[in-house]
Amino acid sequence: MAQEDVATVVEKSVTFTAYKPQLIVEAQKVGDAVAFYKAVFGAEETGHSLYPKRKADQELPHLVSAELNIAGTTVLVSDVSVNSGSNANKGSMPAILETDDVEAAVAKAVGAGAVKVEEEVEGEEGGVKGKVTDPFGFTWIFVSPAKKSENDENKEV
Repeated sequence: MAQEDVATVVEKSVTFTAYKPQLIVEAQKVGDAVAFYKAVFGAEETGHSLYPKRKADQELPHLVSAELNIAGTTVLVSDVSVNSGSNANKGSMPAILETDDVEAAVAKAVGAGAVKVEEEVEGEEGGVKGKVTDPFGFTWIFVSPAKKSENDENKEV
């Protein structure tokens, strides 16, 4: 019986409509992270959710999560408390941002509080690469667009 159930599930078609990476930051740091990503990456906030005000002596409710648009991609920034019980801190996935000026991108990030992890170096394909870790522990790799040659048009990916 169990094999029949598995076979039924496997046969169903699944379509994914979006990929949204989620950055999980320490409690009550979502607002700081959003400000950083707006200043450094030109992120646009497209939505957010707030913790409700719980006590009369509390200030305004703080941001629990935000949806940002960074270079045409939706990125979620969430408070670690939203993901309690998850393995939020178990792995890491660096983000790669393509830019025409890697050196300026690294300098801007460092100026806003990031730490340079790797000097800007020329990559294998002639592009420049630089790496920083932001104040929230995430690694960002800046790369210049790869130089295209006539052979690239026929190249399989």
